[in-house]
Amino acid sequence: MEVTTIQLDKTIVESLKKTREYPRQTYNELIKNMIALFEAVKKKNQYDEFLHKIQQSKMKELWDNKEDEVWNDA
Repeated sequence: MEVTTIQLDKTIVESLKKTREYPRQTYNELIKNMIALFEAVKKKNQYDEFLHKIQQSKMKELWDNKEDEVWNDA
C-alpha cells in the first residue's frame, strides 16, 4: 500500500479524534467511511433533484387549470 502525508489543521485532527467510532480506528479508515457516506448522500441528492424535475411538469398540469381558477372566485 502506498501512503502519503497530508497536512491538516490541528482543529481538524481533534474533530477526527472525536468522530472515531472506536478509539483505535485509524484516520485512514475514518476518512474512507466519511467519503463513502458523502458519496451516498450526493447520489441521493442527485436522485431527489431528478425526481423534482420530473414532477414539476405534472404539478404544473394539475395546478394550472381553469377548473381550479373558478374556486378562487367562490
